[in-house]
Amino acid sequence: MALPDSLRSRLDVEHAAEVVDLLRRMLEIRFFEDEVMRLFMLNLVRGSTHLYQGQEAVAVGACSVLAPGDTMTCTYRGHGAVLAMGAPLDRTMAEILGREEGLCRGKGGSMHLTDLTVGALGSFAVVGAQLPVSVGAALAAQYLGTTAVSLSFFGDGTTNIGTFHEALNLASVWGLPVVFICENNLYGEYSPLASTTPVSRLADRADSYAMASEQVDGNDVLAVRAAVGAAVQRGREGGGPTFIEALTYRQAGHSRTDPGAYRAPGELDRWLERDPIVLLERALAESGVATQDALAAIRIEVQDTVREASERAQAWREPGVETRFEDVFA
Repeated sequence: MALPDSLRSRLDVEHAAEVVDLLRRMLEIRFFEDEVMRLFMLNLVRGSTHLYQGQEAVAVGACSVLAPGDTMTCTYRGHGAVLAMGAPLDRTMAEILGREEGLCRGKGGSMHLTDLTVGALGSFAVVGAQLPVSVGAALAAQYLGTTAVSLSFFGDGTTNIGTFHEALNLASVWGLPVVFICENNLYGEYSPLASTTPVSRLADRADSYAMASEQVDGNDVLAVRAAVGAAVQRGREGGGPTFIEALTYRQAGHSRTDPGAYRAPGELDRWLERDPIVLLERALAESGVATQDALAAIRIEVQDTVREASERAQAWREPGVETRFEDVFA
């Protein structure tokens, strides 16, 4: 399959090291999620977990343009976004495994990752619950007179939730520095988008709120980076909110108990040909920025890094019973 024109045209040899770093971050997320799946199958992950393979270009491209002081919220499929913000691999894995050294001391688990030190305000298990939180963070930035921008990731199904419309309306009325990023992976849990949503171009929903919007190839990390970069700059300069629809695809089922049997024959194979990591590796190789040997070495290095982080996380202890009433309001 031919490379997207946008990916080829945006690949600037002058910034090769920066693009290779984007690839490295995407590979970290991919191998991290593969490891989470392995541990889940070994019954080491309590509850369910929702994996991010296939959508790495959205989180990495978007979070790469944020600055210290900016904030992010995301969905329960949020491992990738939290890692893209800079959360450490070992402590993130420890949280998923319920270890005391985890980001939330092992009490949040897979669907409630938070790391305030990198601006990750949390992943939310309730659909749409994160959008008002990002609106609140943007209001705080506006009130305090900072240049901070808040960013919120959500799925296509969220655009049918009341909090989506309330959040976009309020952000537009108050001109808040917030970027709403819809990760349109074509399915709301097990339901195809067309069966639940009367419009095919979700970015058009921003028109109801007089909000700037854009639809972008969510498997092209440089296209996502460019679109979100412009939106973040608009927010910093007082230009108000932006809604970005990133077209992507989750390669796994909705959760680890879902085999994805409802997908049409051949659909997954077609999207695997547009794997965002494979596309970026091809672009780097064809442009002469990186050789195949160099790309293979990066994969091995990242795999080793993720494996070592997982081993550290597994060696850490679980929270003691005496901690069960700590970190709670009442």
